[in-house]
Amino acid sequence: MSSFDGMTAQRIALVTGANQGVGYALVEGLAARWNPDDLVLLTGRNRSRVAEAAARAGGASTTVARVEGRPLDVTDAGAVARMAAGLAGQYGGIDVVVSNAAARITPDLPQEKQADAFVDVANGGTHAILRSFGPVVRPGGRLIVVASALGTLGNLDERLHPLFENASLDEVESLVESWRTAVHAGTAQDLGWPQWINVPSKVAQVAAVRAVASERRETDLEEGTMVAAVCPGLVDTPASRPWFEDFSQARTPAEAAAVVLDFVLAEPVDPAAYGELVRDGKVLPWLSARHG
Repeated sequence: MSSFDGMTAQRIALVTGANQGVGYALVEGLAARWNPDDLVLLTGRNRSRVAEAAARAGGASTTVARVEGRPLDVTDAGAVARMAAGLAGQYGGIDVVVSNAAARITPDLPQEKQADAFVDVANGGTHAILRSFGPVVRPGGRLIVVASALGTLGNLDERLHPLFENASLDEVESLVESWRTAVHAGTAQDLGWPQWINVPSKVAQVAAVRAVASERRETDLEEGTMVAAVCPGLVDTPASRPWFEDFSQARTPAEAAAVVLDFVLAEPVDPAAYGELVRDGKVLPWLSARHG
């Protein structure tokens, strides 16, 4: 029986970066779709903001499942590991993990001055979640990274493609650090890296998902477990506003969350989407041309 079947025992979900925006909307949307016995954990770095957001989500008119706030700094791999172990010990595992935490970058500051904070959250946080929560996801569960259409390999110079193809998670982490070093040294563009740090970061996020998925694919598909990266499309948020002029086709956070949750909760698991980057329910081929 699927872990998402309404007749199963209590289900547990965790969403990172959930104080606001898409993360908060994912918490609200999941709490509206699940049952009163289920629990959705809203996490973020700031304790007071987490408490406020959890109270707001838990008191929403659409809320059915319980919502609890848990402070979590995804850049602290030790804290992520402790939370995963604690939830596994308390509940025997977790059913849905959505790695959504992101740091903002702005056009008014040089990219190299924003790289560390951005990469620590987007990539370091993704790696920590995949490493620590992957082993405690229950059979039939979901391990999801919110990414971007910029995360296909076609968005990078072809010189860089062999570095990411079939890379392990350790190798992806090493690549991220070597790229970060090049950004600070001023040599990144000479090596083929794009100037906008969001692009290599997103490619590395998807590569990390692919690395983890390649190791567990057979067992996961037998058990109905999904590991994937999901693109919510262009979302109208304060973080995206400085970078784009046309928001006529942009989604609200709630609209974006609904599309993501449709994929997360879909039954049965689609083997073609396993380990891939998915947008609007369709796989964006890893080696394809630019999507951004």
